[in-house]
Amino acid sequence: MTLLDIFPSLRTTMTPRLDPALWPVTTSHDDRGRISIGGVALDDIADQYGTPTYVLDEADVRHRCRTYRAAFPEAEIAYAGKALLIRAVADWITREGLSLDVCSAGELAIALSAGVDPRRIILHGNAKSATELRTAVDAGVGRIVVDSLTEIRLLASVAPRRQKVMIRVTPGIDIHGHHAVTTGVDDQKFGFPLSHNQTGEAARLVLEQPNLQLVGLHCHLGSQIADVECFRSAIARLVGQMAYIRSDHGVILTTLDIGGGHAVPYRPGDPQTDPAELAALVDDALDEACARNRFPRPQIVLEPGRAVVARAGVTLYRVVSIKTIPGGRTFVSVDGGMSDNPRVALYGARYDAAVANRHPTGRHTPMTVVGRFCEAGDILAVDVSLPVDLHPGDVIAVPCTGAYHHSLASSYNGVGRPPIVAVRNGNVRELVRRESVADLMGREIGI
Repeated sequence: MTLLDIFPSLRTTMTPRLDPALWPVTTSHDDRGRISIGGVALDDIADQYGTPTYVLDEADVRHRCRTYRAAFPEAEIAYAGKALLIRAVADWITREGLSLDVCSAGELAIALSAGVDPRRIILHGNAKSATELRTAVDAGVGRIVVDSLTEIRLLASVAPRRQKVMIRVTPGIDIHGHHAVTTGVDDQKFGFPLSHNQTGEAARLVLEQPNLQLVGLHCHLGSQIADVECFRSAIARLVGQMAYIRSDHGVILTTLDIGGGHAVPYRPGDPQTDPAELAALVDDALDEACARNRFPRPQIVLEPGRAVVARAGVTLYRVVSIKTIPGGRTFVSVDGGMSDNPRVALYGARYDAAVANRHPTGRHTPMTVVGRFCEAGDILAVDVSLPVDLHPGDVIAVPCTGAYHHSLASSYNGVGRPPIVAVRNGNVRELVRRESVADLMGREIGI
């Protein structure tokens, strides 16, 4: 028996053991010391739905949407669906006044099935097929971001009526992040580089198509951008390009989409983007660029994805075994891993972790949480502080897993993808069911 068992009121005076920057806004501890989100204890969710399970805090998603709308009252906020697109999320963000950015026919189908107004949908991608373009046009998608001269011609050939388009531009700005998520530099697959006047050539080709309407420019610098000054440089260069297009073609573009990529913290002390700080910088940068080029102020579009859903998500695992290597690390093996969170293997991402089913009161020590899959790189969290009395059956919660987890999940080793459950006001409901062995076998059609 501990002091907490004898004097439960001491729990309310203890220093919080969770960093609020990483966890959903409704995170708390119940009277048994268990972590709760949305008024629901996480180990109750683990008992009901099994593990691993993605938990999504609806209130947190809505809170992030409102924060962006308050910071950018005159801009259009288009949620980047690639971060996490299921019908419930599409419904939440549109009810909060956001538009939606999709990049495939599948994401478009999810959005439409959730009742999203197609006029509020933006379609982008560097290799859209004729079928995808035709599907988007037929659905009445508001804007399509064109990424190559070939695509401009292809879109013009399948569009039966006038379609609004934006041109994706690479402004030659390096965010100095991981190479896999750095998309604003010239030598990569997306967009038209400003440095060789390819954007001007793309604008000319679009304007030659009677069924295409050029409304603006689009760029995306990359992901996890903590230095917001990158956006000042991007706005300066893109407004300058818009002025060139006006001069060369007599057309005034009215929309400037500066993408997303706003940083969120994954470990204590990680930097993050403040929407209010970003809004002030964007406003100043627009004033400067438009005055310099004597260009009318365009409408700004932003595409936050990770910044809207990452911190709303927590993934639950059960401890399977604990192994200490002499002279090495202590490894905590859990029942999930790189199939439900491939970001560590892909990008070297770093995560925190905590025991969810009880309030540990003893000494903590660094441990590395690893998965069940047949790869040495199957790691979830390196050298995180966990209690020395950790044991099999404990529930481990990994925060900040709302973005790019379900979206990137696989069925590696024949393990089905986890379910997604939503919590709000003490209620829990399943949004996406667990993928079963029968689901995997259902795709097999013969030998």
